[in-house]
Amino acid sequence: MLYGREREQAALDGLLGAARAGRSGVLLLHGEAGIGKTALLDDAVARAGEAFRVIRVAGVEYEAELPYAGLSMLLAPGLDRLDALPGPQRRALEAAFGLADDGDSPGGSGESPEPTGRPADRLLVGLATLALLAELASEQPLLCVLDDVQWLDRASLDALLLAARRLQAEGVALVLASRTDTGVSPQRRLGLPELEVTALAAADAARLLARRTGPDLPVPVRDRLLAEAAGNPLALTELPVATGPQAHASGGGLPLTSRLLIAFHGQVTGLPAATQTLLLVAAAEERGELDVVLPAAAALGVAAEHLTPAEESGLVTVTADRRIAFRHPLLRSAILQRAPHQQKLTIHRALAGALPDGDRRTWHLALAATAPDTDLADALERAAVRAERRGGHGGAAAYERAARLTPDRDGATRRLVLAAEAATEEGELARAEALADEAAGRTDSVLAHALLDQVRATAHFWRGSYPTAYRLLLDAAGTDIEPGHAARMLFQAFHTAWYAGQEPVIAVLDRLAALALPDDDPLAPLARHLPAAVLPALGRPAAPAPPVREAAEAARRAGAESPVDLVQLCGATLVLGRDEETAELGAELIAEARAKGTVGVMPTLQFFLAEAELFHGRHRDAELTATEALGLARDTGQHQWVSQLTALLAHLAALDGRTDHCTGLAATALATTGPQTAAPAAGLPWAQWALALLDLGQGRAGDAADRLHTLTTGPHRHHVSATRAVPDLVEAAVRLGTPERAAEPYERFARWTAAADRPWAEALRLRCQALLGPDELAEAAYRAALDLHRTGHRPFEQARTALLYGEWLRRTRRRTDARPHLRAALETFDRLAAHPWAARARTELSATGTPAPASPLKGTSQSPLTPQELQIARLAAQGLTNRDIAAQLFLSPRTVAHHLYKAYPKLNITSRTELATVL
Repeated sequence: MLYGREREQAALDGLLGAARAGRSGVLLLHGEAGIGKTALLDDAVARAGEAFRVIRVAGVEYEAELPYAGLSMLLAPGLDRLDALPGPQRRALEAAFGLADDGDSPGGSGESPEPTGRPADRLLVGLATLALLAELASEQPLLCVLDDVQWLDRASLDALLLAARRLQAEGVALVLASRTDTGVSPQRRLGLPELEVTALAAADAARLLARRTGPDLPVPVRDRLLAEAAGNPLALTELPVATGPQAHASGGGLPLTSRLLIAFHGQVTGLPAATQTLLLVAAAEERGELDVVLPAAAALGVAAEHLTPAEESGLVTVTADRRIAFRHPLLRSAILQRAPHQQKLTIHRALAGALPDGDRRTWHLALAATAPDTDLADALERAAVRAERRGGHGGAAAYERAARLTPDRDGATRRLVLAAEAATEEGELARAEALADEAAGRTDSVLAHALLDQVRATAHFWRGSYPTAYRLLLDAAGTDIEPGHAARMLFQAFHTAWYAGQEPVIAVLDRLAALALPDDDPLAPLARHLPAAVLPALGRPAAPAPPVREAAEAARRAGAESPVDLVQLCGATLVLGRDEETAELGAELIAEARAKGTVGVMPTLQFFLAEAELFHGRHRDAELTATEALGLARDTGQHQWVSQLTALLAHLAALDGRTDHCTGLAATALATTGPQTAAPAAGLPWAQWALALLDLGQGRAGDAADRLHTLTTGPHRHHVSATRAVPDLVEAAVRLGTPERAAEPYERFARWTAAADRPWAEALRLRCQALLGPDELAEAAYRAALDLHRTGHRPFEQARTALLYGEWLRRTRRRTDARPHLRAALETFDRLAAHPWAARARTELSATGTPAPASPLKGTSQSPLTPQELQIARLAAQGLTNRDIAAQLFLSPRTVAHHLYKAYPKLNITSRTELATVL
C-alpha cells in the first residue's frame, strides 16, 4: 500500500489506460534515493495486471561502460521477433547485441552488408528498439519498466530515448525512474514527460512509520525518526528495522542517503561470512545471473546454500529467470561501497573466470587488474573497436583503460589518441580535451598532434568557438601528414568556417583546391568539386564545376561511402544556385539513406532538399521534407539541424501568413543551441529571413529592411539564405524610399547571378534592377524578367515579379495593362496559399477598377492533412503496405495505420484504394 502518492498513481493510471486503448506514452519519475520511485514502479506493474505484457530491467553502475548492456536485457524477450524488423534495423540490433560477427578490428573479417557509419548505427538501434517494442505490443499492451536509469549505459539510454520520442500508437507504456542525487542526469531535458517524486506529507509519513513499527514506538523516538527521514519512505521503513530505536539519538550529520547505506550494510553484516561473500559476488555481477554468480562464488569456496540466509531475511529474491534481485538498489550499492578494495579485486577475478570470452569478461578482468598487462590491454582495445562498430558508447572508456594497462609508452599514447577521438564521437567534450592534452604531452608524432588538434577543434565547434575550431583544423591540415588525412580535416574545416565567416571559407577552399590528392583517393572528386562549386559564388575565380552527378559518381567509383561522404555536394550546389542538381541528388541520397538505414545524415540531406523545393515554389513538399527532418533531428539530438529546420519552417509559415506560427518557430530556432554552445543558433540567418519576409508580406517594410540589411551585410552574408534574401531587401528598401541601403548587397547579388548563370537568377536580378531604377528602364527589366521566369519553373517568384510589374503599371496609370499581370499573380498566390501576397494582389487588382475574385478560405487550397498524414497517405497511394511505409519513415506499422485512419475522413474517403484519385 502506498501513502500520499495519489498524484503519481493517477499519472501512471493515465499511461496504462492510454496503452489499453492502443496509444503509447512515456513517463520519467525522478527524485532522491529512497523517495519511492521503485515502489511506484511496483505499483504500476501490479495495476497493469495480466492484461499487459510486462518487461522490467534496472540500470547497474558497473554496467555503465558496457554498450547496450541495459537494452539487451530489456529487449531479450523479443529477440525471437527480429525477423519482423526492416533489414537495416535488424542488422544494427544484431550487431549491437553481438549476435552478428562484426570483427575485432577495423581490418577484421566481419563486414556489415550495408555500411552505415557510427552515428547511423546508433540511430538505427534506437529505431530498431521502437520497432521491436511495437512487435511485442502487437498482441497485448506492453508495459516497459526501467529503474535506476542514471546507471544505464549511454548507448542503451540513447536508443530508448529515441524510441520513446517516436512512440505514438503502439500500445506501449514506458516508465523510467532516475535518481537525482548521483551527479548523473540521464533525463538531460530531452523532451520526455517528467514527474518529480517528492517527500511524503507529514501525515502520510506518520502513517507509513506506524505501519512499519507498530503502535508501541515511544513518541520521542517516533518524532526523531520522522524528522530524520524528512518524508523519505525508504528511510521510514529501513532505519528503524536496521539499527533499532536507540541508534537515533546520535544519527545526525550524515546525508540521508549515506545513513541509508549504513543501515543496509548493518543488515548484511549480521549474516554469515559466506553469505556476505555471495552477496558481494551478486552485487558485482551486473546482471545477477545465477549461472555466473554461483560458479564465481564456488571458486571462492562459497556454495549455493549460502544464499538461503539472505533470502530468508528478505534482502534478495531469486526470480523466475534465475537472477538474484536485491530488495532495493541502494542495498546493492551498500554492499559494493563497504567492501574492501582487495576483496572487490578478488571478486572481479572470480567473475571473469566464470564468464565466457567476451566484453563482460574483459571488463571484469580490467576491474581486477593492478599492473600493466599487454594481453588485457589488447583485449580492451578490441572491445573498444566492437563498441564503435556497434554504434555504442563506451569506446572511450575502453581505449583509456587499455592505455593505462599498456606497458610501452608509444602504445599507450596511441590508445590515448583513440580514446580522445572516441570521447569526441560520444559527445564527452571535456573528457576528450583532457585525453588530448595528456596524449599530446607524450608524443612528437606529427600525425598524432594533428589528430589531437582535430579533437580539440571538434570540441570548440560544438561550443560555438568557430574561429578557434577553424584555425586548429586549418593548421592541422597544413602539417606534414598524408593528403587523405588533410582532406578530411579540410572538409570538417569547411563546415566550421561556414559559421566563422566568408574569408575563412575561402581560405579552406583555396587549401582544398591546392591539395595534391591522388586520383584514386575516394575524396579526390569531392575535393575538386567543392572549391569549383562554391568559390565563384563568393566572387573568387575557379575552374568550372562539372554537374554534381558526375562528381558523385566519380567519388563512388573511387570508393567514397555513399551517402555519408556525398552530403556536402548537396549543400555546395545550392551555394552556386544549382538548385535542380540539389533536388535531384538530394532525393537520390535520401532514398539511399532510407534503404541503408543511414539515418544520421538524413536531417542534413533533407534540409538541403527542402531548401531546393522551397526555391522551386514547391512549398508543401518543402514543408513535408522539413517536418520529417526536424523530427529526426530532434530525436537524434542534432541541435544544429533542429535550429536550421525550425527556421526554414518559419520561412514557409511566413509565406502563407501564419503570423503566430512563424514567430513561434523563429523564436524556437533562435533559442535552439547545443547544450555546451554559447554561439548564436545555427538557424539565425533563416530565422532573420523568415521574420523579414513576414514583415514584408504584411506591409512592414521598415522592419523588413532592418532585418534584411543585417542579414545581407553581416558575417553570414555568404549563406544561401542571405544571398537569396537580397531581392527582398531591394523591395523593402525601395518601398521605404532608401534604395541606397540595398546598393552594396545588390552589387554582390549581381555578381552572384552572373556566376550562377541560371535564367531564374537573372530574372531576380532584373526585378531588382527594375525596382532600383531608373524608372524609364523599369518596364524593359520587368518584361525581360518575366520572359526568363517562364522557363524557370519557380511560380512564387514569377508571381512576385508579376505583382511588382502590375503595381508599377497601375502607378503609371496603365490600369488595363496591369490587370493581366495582377490576375496571374493572384491566381498563383491563391494556389500556393501565399495569403499575404494574395491580399496585396487582390488590393492592387481592385485598384485598377476591376473587382478581384473572392478570397478563398485560408487553407482551402492546401491539403487538410497534417504533414505526417499527407506523407503517409502519399506513400499509401503508391501502393506501399503499412509495414513498408513504417520502414521508410522510421515509424511503427500501427502508427502508420493510426494516421491513415485519421486521414480518411479529412479526405472524405473510406478506403485506401481511393487515395490515389484524391491525392
